[in-house]
Amino acid sequence: MRAVNIEVKAPFDGSKIDEVPVSSAEDVENALAKAHALYRNRNGWIPLPARLNILRRAAKIVKERREQLALQAAREGGKPLADSLVELDRAADGVENCVEVMRTECGDVIPMGVNPASSGHVAFTQHEPIGVVVAVSAFNHPFNLIIHQITPAIATGCPVIVKPSDITPLSCFSFVEILYEAGLPKDWCQIVLPTDLSVATSLVADPRNAFFSFIGSAKVGWMLRSKLAPGTRCALEHGGAAPVIVSKDADMKDAVSRLAKGGFYHGGQVCVSVQRVFADAEIAKELAAAIAVEGNKMKIGDPTKADTEVGPLIKPAEVDRVHDWVTAAIDGGAKLISGGERISKSCYKPTVLFDPPADAEVSKSEIFGPVICVYPFKDFDEAINRANSLDVSFQAAVFTKNLDSALRAYKRLDGTAIMVNDHTAFRVDWMPFAGARHSGHGVGGIPYTIHEMQIEKMMVIRSVEL
Repeated sequence: MRAVNIEVKAPFDGSKIDEVPVSSAEDVENALAKAHALYRNRNGWIPLPARLNILRRAAKIVKERREQLALQAAREGGKPLADSLVELDRAADGVENCVEVMRTECGDVIPMGVNPASSGHVAFTQHEPIGVVVAVSAFNHPFNLIIHQITPAIATGCPVIVKPSDITPLSCFSFVEILYEAGLPKDWCQIVLPTDLSVATSLVADPRNAFFSFIGSAKVGWMLRSKLAPGTRCALEHGGAAPVIVSKDADMKDAVSRLAKGGFYHGGQVCVSVQRVFADAEIAKELAAAIAVEGNKMKIGDPTKADTEVGPLIKPAEVDRVHDWVTAAIDGGAKLISGGERISKSCYKPTVLFDPPADAEVSKSEIFGPVICVYPFKDFDEAINRANSLDVSFQAAVFTKNLDSALRAYKRLDGTAIMVNDHTAFRVDWMPFAGARHSGHGVGGIPYTIHEMQIEKMMVIRSVEL
């Protein structure tokens, strides 16, 4: 007999927070049938002004419940409360950004009358919803990631079925209830939680799925993409092992504070967390020691406390894995500058390693834990080559006061975004956000997702008056 509920537990202490229902194959089929029927009934589409008003009201409710929603997100996901409050501010802004984008969305006039074949014609495009959106989300930003996947679908008029992480589903349930409260008919946004991989795969692979949005591991993302029906568009956001180059002319104090934040924020459980720092050999040891000092200052523990700076990893097994990787790197020749120890079953001390071997897991795989590796280099182009040596490519960074160095890094570093004098985890929600190669497919960010969830439909008119 299948389980009917999933227990949601706090990663910090394992205490039960709540439980949510598991979805069966029949539940998934019903959700798909309802969503597809809504899309096929053009007379029943929600008009744009009504959709925008729903989103406006939803943003208002999110702002009103900011503290409560942030506390829930912190409890279930482990991100410290201070950072979860920022996540809620971003979420409300993301909903409002959908409204802003849709207010100015428009098609194009297609040139006609420019040759004999096109004479007597006029053509233009308008945007239509692509169809049913299926969104599979991740645990690490349980509220804001859902905003990025759900609200563009609502804005464009697409029925959406969302599968949140079964580790952190409560924020998703809260936001969907807010949408209903704001006036969205329930069948336009449905939550499913299949725990059976075959059932989840059937949801994604169904030909009624017009757009697949995925945030999670590359292994799962690429597998699910391979199952998509012909014609299904997708956007995949995986992970990376974000590289940073620090020149000897960089503002050391500024670089240290930003790198520590970018590497230890949310326990390093961010797809673009600072991980591999390539520093000029003249400053590398000094830089590593300074980052270690910053990490040692950080308060680690209960994410619901206002002064906590680094919370738990999502599961005790992840703490064990990170520790095993760190230990293996040290055994392979890396120097432990700070950290390298479990604080509890759920928390790991911010760690700095100096010059781990290239074949260590911390050097070649996404750590997804509070670990920063610092590698010395003697030549700037050598650092770029080492930064580009992996099969992942997402956001990267360079710290320098030299314009030519910044531009050289921008031109030569693999990545879809290169930060100059800021950490790799910098993001605002209206900018493009995309992994390349093994790190993902398609482009995220509110305006870009809205574009992907629409069809540009053309009308061509022939008239003797033209």
